[in-house]
Formats: sequence, C-alpha cells, structure tokens
Amino acid sequence: MLLDKPPGMSSNHALQRAKRLFQASKAGHGGSLDPLATGMLPIFFGSATKLAAYLLEARKTYGVTVRLGIATNTGDAEGTVTADRSAEPALDPAAIEAAVERHRGEIQQVPPMFSALKRGGVPLYRLARAGQEVPREPRRVMIEELRIDRYDWPQLELTVRCSKGTYVRTLVEDIAVAAGTVGHVAALRRLTVDPFQGQAMHSFEALEAAEAEGVAALDRLLLSPNLALVGWPTATVDSDAAGRLASGQAIPAEPHLRIGPVKVEALSGELIALGQVTADRQLAPTRVFIR
Repeated sequence: MLLDKPPGMSSNHALQRAKRLFQASKAGHGGSLDPLATGMLPIFFGSATKLAAYLLEARKTYGVTVRLGIATNTGDAEGTVTADRSAEPALDPAAIEAAVERHRGEIQQVPPMFSALKRGGVPLYRLARAGQEVPREPRRVMIEELRIDRYDWPQLELTVRCSKGTYVRTLVEDIAVAAGTVGHVAALRRLTVDPFQGQAMHSFEALEAAEAEGVAALDRLLLSPNLALVGWPTATVDSDAAGRLASGQAIPAEPHLRIGPVKVEALSGELIALGQVTADRQLAPTRVFIR
C-alpha cells in the first residue's frame, strides 16, 4: 500500500498506524522520510515485508521548497538558524541556474551530521545534538533530474530525481552555497518511489474511511507484491517445483534465465519466491512467500 505520509510524523509512527488499521501481524516500509517530509511511503504487510529491503535501492523523486538566505543546523525548517543572509540582495536567476547545473549528474556529497549514519555505533544525529561534529567521507550519488520549477527570492522550488543515499537537505545546502548564499529545505514531498510511478497514494483519512466500510474496502487499496519487482526476470514454476522451493531446495533453472536474481511465479501469476540463478544453472530460493 502506498501511504501519503503527513507532515510531523516519523516513518515508523506512520508504519505502526497503518499496521494497526490493516490488523497486520508484520509490516515494513520502503525507505524512511523525515518527519518534516510528506508523500509516498510504500508499506508492506505480511510476507510481502520481505520485499521492503529491495526498495532501499530504488530511485526516488521529490518536490522541494528551498528557503534561500537562511541556514539551519539540520538543513531543514526543523532546525535552529545558524546563518541569516536574507537581507542581502536577491540572487540573479542566472546564478541559481548555474549552481543547479553544477549539481546534475554524478556528484559527491558529504552526509549531514543530522543523519542516522553511525560512528562507533552511535547515530550521527545524537552526536550532533550533543554539539559534536565528526569527519564524514563523501559519497557518490546520482542526480538524474534537477529542475527549477519556480524562483522568487528567497524561495526556490525544485524537482529532484535521485539515486539511493542522496540527502536532499545536503543537495539544497550545496546548491545555495554554489549560488552565493545559504539555504535550507522549507518543505519536502516525495512524489514517487520506483517502480510505483503513477500509482495512487492514500492518506490516513482515506484509510480510516475505508476501515469504517470494512475489510474489503481496505483490501481494495492494496497492490500486488509483483509491482515492487517490475523489470525482474521471471521464472514460472508448477506446484511441484513451488513446493520444493518452499522447502528450501534448488530446482533446475529455465534455459532463458541469466545468472542472477529472479522472481518466481506460480502458473497463476502469484508471486511465490525470489531466487538466484547460479553458475551451474540451478534456481535457488532466497526469499519464500508461501509455505
């Protein structure tokens, strides 16, 4: 289910609330959003929870509102102001475009201190809250799309499509500095998570309305787990082979399958497992969704 996460709520809080609404025994989400952020948060229930980890690799698209001229310690509107240059003259649009252009494609980012990355087992954000700053190694990320949607000093609106591991807050700060000022994320909305482009998101208000109608109404909001695996090679197996995979046994791989990960479907099209085609042409199960 694709949740439209509201502002002011952590991803885990949103997950637990959705889990209660669907009365699910297990649930997981496909990539955290900061409490400030809104938008697409894929929620997986039951055995489909095993797919959540694969979305950590997914590309994501964001709509970002930037407040230029003011920097905060967190890089977003929830932090305290560390620099105020809002009284300076408005930046020329050409300076903004040039700064944005420099941040398209493959770039290097230094992760922010206010992040969940760990140093010596301690999350960086805890060190930051204690007034500490530690060196962080830069990381390569891919900014596939970076579009200026609107600029009216001191507000800049961007659309960003990026690879995993991208910190939009850091991207915004770096663009502002490159343009000759400072800035922070005033608002952030995740528009899509691959491969769910074009799929409807549902607010908690919509989920609660469906809950009031009954289980069938909630079920209509669920998507097939197969949608999370668009583009994966597919192995189709009969009930005998499905049973062997479910018990952890490898089976001969179909001739057309290349070495590497595959999804395994029953003849009905139901997703039953994820597997790995090995060099000796065996299909070994790695995640099983049936018993």
